[in-house]
Amino acid sequence: MCGLVGLLTTRADRRARMEASLATMRETLVHRGPDDAGIWHDAAAGVGFGFRRLAILDLSAQGHQPMRSAHGRHVIAFNGEIYNHRALRRELASLGHRFRGHADTEVILAAVEQWGLAQALPRLAGMFAMALWDAEARTLSLVRDRLGKKPLYVHRAPGLVLFASELKALVADADFPRRVDPAQLAAYARYLHLPAPGSIYRDVLQLPPGHVLTLRDAAAPLPASTAWWDAGAVADAGTAARARLLSAAEERDALGRLDEQLRLATRERLESDVPLGALLSGGIDSALTVSLMQEVAPAPVRTFTIGFADAAIDESAEAERIAAHLGTVHTTWRLEGQEATALVPELPRIYDEPFADPSAIPTVLLCRLARRDVTVALCGDGGDELFAGYTRYEQGRRLIERVSAMPPGLRAPLGRLLLSLSAERWDAVARALLAPVPASKRPPLVGERLQKVGMLLESSRPLEGYRSLRSAWLDPRALLDLAEEAPDPLLAALEGHPRLALPERLMLADTRTYLPDDLLTKIDRAGMSVGLEVRAPLLDHRLFEQAWTLPYAMKVRGGTSKWALRELLARRVPRALWERPKRWFTMPVRGWLTGPLRPWAESLIAPESLRELPFLRAAAVQAEWERVLAGRAGNGHAMWGVLQLVAWWREWRPRL
Repeated sequence: MCGLVGLLTTRADRRARMEASLATMRETLVHRGPDDAGIWHDAAAGVGFGFRRLAILDLSAQGHQPMRSAHGRHVIAFNGEIYNHRALRRELASLGHRFRGHADTEVILAAVEQWGLAQALPRLAGMFAMALWDAEARTLSLVRDRLGKKPLYVHRAPGLVLFASELKALVADADFPRRVDPAQLAAYARYLHLPAPGSIYRDVLQLPPGHVLTLRDAAAPLPASTAWWDAGAVADAGTAARARLLSAAEERDALGRLDEQLRLATRERLESDVPLGALLSGGIDSALTVSLMQEVAPAPVRTFTIGFADAAIDESAEAERIAAHLGTVHTTWRLEGQEATALVPELPRIYDEPFADPSAIPTVLLCRLARRDVTVALCGDGGDELFAGYTRYEQGRRLIERVSAMPPGLRAPLGRLLLSLSAERWDAVARALLAPVPASKRPPLVGERLQKVGMLLESSRPLEGYRSLRSAWLDPRALLDLAEEAPDPLLAALEGHPRLALPERLMLADTRTYLPDDLLTKIDRAGMSVGLEVRAPLLDHRLFEQAWTLPYAMKVRGGTSKWALRELLARRVPRALWERPKRWFTMPVRGWLTGPLRPWAESLIAPESLRELPFLRAAAVQAEWERVLAGRAGNGHAMWGVLQLVAWWREWRPRL
């Protein structure tokens, strides 16, 4: 895995200092590529690439980037892995192509020269972001993989386009203005991350998954990117292909095909010229991934687990039992609280923009653990979105269906009634009404839940109910003084594809938003912060396409999620070792904020600190902090989002 930077310009001053600019940007990404560095530029054309390499395949100089094609027409900077490169190499060799080394980057260039970029991309199975210069057509193509495993940011200024794997490389450019985009802050407050195609900065976009951006003139406005692969089209095609339920025999056949594709995806992801292992949480997805690795790997797999003192989130004992059953070489790191809290001040620099998924902390620490022994690690990402693993899919379905069944004339007045009291007032009412009930048996967060239902009842868009389940701040305007909000990609994703069953629409929406913008961002920055490449067999696009042909009943059955994956895992690991209620990979945020992190938090939300962020409503911040201290704010995620925003602001010193 690697880091790329580049620019396209019509400005004479930028052409004159092109190499220095590329070097400055490139060196901010040493963590992504500690093994090699390269620069290519054509000052006359106003284009150049910089590259930092993490050597995984072909450790020789033949894998050096940026790389020029055999006939000289194309130059590429490529971050990622092409898992089917050997099969493509054989096909291209039969067509007359010759190769200097065995890096997959060389195969991409040959494929583009043979078929053109538009026809080559669908042939690539992998995770990637790339920049490709066509010297003959004088076009620059920026490409991101189908599901968004690898990032790519693009900044436009007059006569200049900059692009990079991480925002810190753009910020390092002397001309980068660091202007925050206030319209994106509402989405951050809701989701605790920045959804593509927006970013925290004005005039910077995240290239969406499965898209290509083709540039010809740096002086012109950025054209719209176009989709070369679309998850929604795959879901629609899969739905059309499964018009009925399957018989028992057909289900067995479907499970067999799924098993075969998973084995292929796993086998392909074991190719590496450096040490390789796996991240094992003790859950279904990572256990299945490791069991498949053990079947096809030539030697016992190295596995890594983080353990916690808090039994509510600790899965290390389960992971150890699974590892012992499979015969892996297992390492557990049992964290002390101070080790995790010590990482918190580093998060704004690792993630570059406000990012407040608390599970980033154990993810970074797990990647640091694995990197001591391996350079590549497989993980179980993707199983929840593809096989309906989140409880919110069924919760969202029930909530939306019940609200939609109510008479329209009743919904809005009832919603206004529920919203007439604050969450704190509803909590007080609940405490009074439930006083005879033991505290351990009272439902948690009554007020917050009633507020979510009230907002859904009052809305004319029933699918907003799912957005409320995903939201940390239900109403960002309560926290932020905003003149405008950017369009919400989650709502757009939810309201398409009417042929899908409601839970499947929720799954697809998460695949297009939560998966790339939160989960894959989290693992990419965590792994790359220590030069660890993380591969996800469950996100193989061929498996994705196959899974959408399965009926929903093979994903959720009898109230049990991920039924198909459970059946495949049961063939390899006894159910007693893994069949239990799901425990989320997160951290005890509220306990830390009221304990060891309290001085850090209170310094960030002190009046003089908040004055630097004039769009934050200080009264709302203080009220939420008081809720955290009083134990009325759940796990404190809404407050965590505020703190990460202020910490990021303090680290990067942007301007409005």
